[in-house]
Amino acid sequence: MTIMDYYTISDSAILKELGNRIRKLRLHKNITQEDLAERTLLAVGTIKSLEAGKGKLSTLVAVLRELGALDQLDMFIPPVTISPIRMAEANIKSSRSRIRATGTVHKSKKS
Repeated sequence: MTIMDYYTISDSAILKELGNRIRKLRLHKNITQEDLAERTLLAVGTIKSLEAGKGKLSTLVAVLRELGALDQLDMFIPPVTISPIRMAEANIKSSRSRIRATGTVHKSKKS
């Protein structure tokens, strides 16, 4: 398997690659587009669009669920975790959980 440098290719090329990988997964499981559409309650045209790199996220989730590949989402975009040091700092400052980003960066004060 070739590792792609996604930063050097266009967005449409990335979407086409994702669609191609979904198509290959479907074929590997020996499922036709028609069967997949029926199992996911989607139109065949929707499956074709997804495999062409033009699908919606909701379609992607439904197809990955049916193909037994939802666990691949953790590799697609890994969950963001807080480092133990950052967690300790947050517990010292406040017991409130972070609600949203402020958009500003706070610099530490030098003594």
